[in-house]
Parts: sequence; structure tokens; C-alpha cells
Amino acid sequence: MQATAQISVLPSGNRADASAGNEYLAFKLGQEEYGIDILKVQEIRGYESVTRIANAPEFIKGVINLRGIIVPIVDMRIKFNLGEPRYDQFTVVIILSIAGRVVGMVVDSVSDVTTLQPEQIRPAPEMGTALNTDYLVGLGTLEERMLILLDIERLMSSAEMGLIDRVAA
Repeated sequence: MQATAQISVLPSGNRADASAGNEYLAFKLGQEEYGIDILKVQEIRGYESVTRIANAPEFIKGVINLRGIIVPIVDMRIKFNLGEPRYDQFTVVIILSIAGRVVGMVVDSVSDVTTLQPEQIRPAPEMGTALNTDYLVGLGTLEERMLILLDIERLMSSAEMGLIDRVAA
């Protein structure tokens, strides 16, 4: 059994100050870097084995017991068809708090927490039917870095995920 490190994530700065921008947790899946709203993140944990659930979709790895709460774990690499997932010392589970439910998502690694000003966020390009952009907020640009910004609440509460009742828009 692998020892797990636990990191609590607390947003820094005052979110009420509009000039501060929005904070995003940056993480990697394959060669791409993604970002999600830091306020949806409850904690970050090292990857540990999960209990499989019969007849669950392939992207749902199973569940873990997190301090008495049963948490479904979604492997984002499988969900986004990014090749065969690998689990190593960098693999982490981001525990999310969405619509009153707790959900975990497996990612290759976590980079940092980044503040993006509104002018640093570009709209997601239209990709036709090649890519579902319903869950994209846009593209965040930071010097040479580009973050694919996900609406993680919308993704996790989508009917295809089947994890959380639809969130009222």
C-alpha cells in the first residue's frame, strides 16, 4: 500500500476584489495542462487503490472511503480518451465539492494554483463535432503556458457522468 500525502487547498487572496482575478488549480493530463476553479477543490490526495463498482462506466474507477464519505473516483484520462492511464508517484486525486456532493478525479499531476485576469482568458474555439466544448470555460494564457479551463461543475453534473443531479443553471 502506497503512503498517501494529503494537501489541503485553500484559496489565497480576497475573491471579493475583482482586480484579483480568478484562481485555478492547474493539472496535467498527458501533454496538456488544464485548470479548474479552485473554489470547487476540497483537497488533493495521492492516488490509492479504489473499490470497483460493478457495471460502472469505464471512466469511473470505483469509490474510496474519505473520512466516512463514500466518494466516486473518475479517471479523467479515460473520460477524455487520452490513452492508457498510468499510475505513478505523481498521480493524484483532486477531491471536488460540487452541488453538495463530493467527487474525486484522477489526474496525472498537479502543477500549481494560478490567478488569471479576465483578459487572460480567451473563448474556447469552435471545433464543430470533433470536440465537445460544452464543458470548456475557455483558454487561459500565461506567458508561454496555455491552460484548458474546464467548467468542472457542469462536467461532473452532466447526464453522461451520472454522478450528480443536474445543477440548476
